[in-house]
Order: sequence, then structure tokens, then C-alpha cells
Amino acid sequence: MARKTGRRPGNPDTRAAILLAAREAFGESGFDGASIRAIATSAGVDPALVHHYFGTKEQLFMEAVQVPIDPRDFVPEILSGDHGDIGVRLVRVFLRVWDSPASAAAAALMRSAMNNDWTLRLLREFLVTQILRRLVNHLGHEPTEGALRASLVASQMAGLAMVRYIVRVEPLASAPPDVVVAAIAPTVQRYLTGDIAG
Repeated sequence: MARKTGRRPGNPDTRAAILLAAREAFGESGFDGASIRAIATSAGVDPALVHHYFGTKEQLFMEAVQVPIDPRDFVPEILSGDHGDIGVRLVRVFLRVWDSPASAAAAALMRSAMNNDWTLRLLREFLVTQILRRLVNHLGHEPTEGALRASLVASQMAGLAMVRYIVRVEPLASAPPDVVVAAIAPTVQRYLTGDIAG
């Protein structure tokens, strides 16, 4: 579940204006291209007020996207341990998150992204900047190769989410987690650390 950001109470109209400006900025310019200063200008407030309500740019992004999970709750677990087992850890954690109470909201977000280009952009930014980039950076890949590996991992995990949790194709939909991990983790591991050139 997403952890509380410790946001302070305040004028709901001001908060709403900042969130609207943030969604537009992140959707248009991405996480890296959007700045707190530009978001504040668009919302008609001082940048200090954005920090007052939301803390960091990352916290503002998380609230703007409204994802039901917080990567800080599980990415460290994926990154800890031997690089040769990172595929197993990623798939195990992925299944645990999707089998949790957050799964209904996650499925709703995915369905919404399929029908709404703005939601799709925000979801893509969340996956790339908050999860996948951290994985490939941790493994030390140079940016171009890392981006390719990240997109390959995304294709596998998005497909798994769609088939197991949304479309519910059997027998994958009801397969025990250990079976799914054994089947999928080797491919994810190759995408992360193996040969993808040939």
C-alpha cells in the first residue's frame, strides 16, 4: 500500500490547482522534464508552497499519478542480494503486490491507461522513472542499453499483469506463485543481465 507522504492540511483549492498543474506537466514533459518551478507557475503559486504541500518532486509525482503502491516499499527488496537472482526477486515481489489489496486499484489504473492517453503517459512515467530505471541503474548498464533492457522487462511484466490479473487466462490466472516465478523469472533475468543482442 502507498505510504502516507505526511502532507500538511491546507486550502483544498490550492492543492487541487497544484495537482492539476503537476499532472499536466508530468504528462507533457515527463518526470525528468517537469520542474517544481514550472508547476508552481502554472498553478499560480510560489514554488515553496508546492514543497509545503507535497514535499519533494517525487512525492508530488506519486500523488499526481495516484498509483496504489509506493516503490519505496518494495524496490529495495528487489535490489538487495545477488544480481544473478534479481529476476526471481522482481517476479516474486510483483506477484506479492498484485496479490495484495492494492491489486484492484492497480487493475483499474491499467484499464484506465488503455482508454486515456494522459493516464497512459503518467503510468509509463511512473514505471520507467520510479521502478525500471532504478533496476537497470543498480545493475550498472549504460543509458541506451539500460533503456532497452527496462522496456523488455516492462513488456514481460505488463503482459503478466494483463493475462493473470485482468483478462484472467487460465491456467496462468490461478497458477501458484512459485510456478509463475519458475516460468517467468529466467526470461526477466536475461532481460536484466543476460545477452539480449543475439
